[in-house]
Amino acid sequence: MNTPLGIMGTPGVGFFSLIIIGGFAGWIAGMLVGSRHWIFTNILIGIAGSWLGSQLADVAGVAVRGSISHFVAALLGSCIILYLWQMTHPNHAIPPRGGDDIFPQGRQ
Repeated sequence: MNTPLGIMGTPGVGFFSLIIIGGFAGWIAGMLVGSRHWIFTNILIGIAGSWLGSQLADVAGVAVRGSISHFVAALLGSCIILYLWQMTHPNHAIPPRGGDDIFPQGRQ
């Protein structure tokens, strides 16, 4: 009862920890899903993913305690958010790096 709540109801996670964990989770989720974003967008996606992942872990009955479990929850939630974004916005897909899209034939 006397345990202080952190940002967005996550115990033990302060504001700067949430930004750092969210930034890394959003960045790695973007790499896994194949979506590139700016650092600010990565942080927002990671924070929203942290909340979503924590809620899903709570529904599944899994305790989210400590920095590593918060990061895993944020990563899973971020991947879900990015996947849903790509499903609802198919025209915004970014082509993968490299290949013939950058260097057409004859200009290599």
